[in-house]
Amino acid sequence: MARIARFAGLSPRTLVRRFHEATGTTPLRWLHVQRLARARELLESTDLPIEHIGRLCGMGSAGNLRHHFTRSAGVTPMAYRRSFQGDRPPGGPGRPVAGGAG
Repeated sequence: MARIARFAGLSPRTLVRRFHEATGTTPLRWLHVQRLARARELLESTDLPIEHIGRLCGMGSAGNLRHHFTRSAGVTPMAYRRSFQGDRPPGGPGRPVAGGAG
């Protein structure tokens, strides 16, 4: 936050206050929500392993993603993914397979 505040020409405290005024939340909470939203997108649209999704969305590991995702969504990442797979086989149209392009 200190580096961002310097870039914006503000003190860290002023940056946090203005961010909260503009968004209704703290920078850290906003970032956390964005990371979980990205994880949901990847779970819905890819067959990437949970470990890889954890890294891509900034959660660091599958365990960390599972913990925060389950707290937020009330289901595990795999259960969430299964609800979007329907009758399609893994890797079907629009669903890149782990290690594939996309």
